[in-house]
Amino acid sequence: MSDLRAELTEILDEAEWEWLIPHVQRDAVILVAPDLNLIDVGVAIASDNIPSVEQWIDEQLITKPTTIQVGEWNLERSKRFNTLIVQPYVLAQEIAAA
Repeated sequence: MSDLRAELTEILDEAEWEWLIPHVQRDAVILVAPDLNLIDVGVAIASDNIPSVEQWIDEQLITKPTTIQVGEWNLERSKRFNTLIVQPYVLAQEIAAA
């Protein structure tokens, strides 16, 4: 498990909204609430930790982007996100404006 955590930590990155658009179009982006640790979510998804993932879904802490969110971000294409690729998904966590 620690190897997976280390691997995911290494590929954690930042991305602009514009870079995420193709992944949203193929329904592969999962938004992660700011109060969750992106690496923890990535580890849970990659290791099929169904109870944790189901709890986060039930609590709406991980969701698909809404049409409203996509519309807002399309107006601000330089909006930044912390991102983590856990095939076939791209986990994205909105970075709050400074």
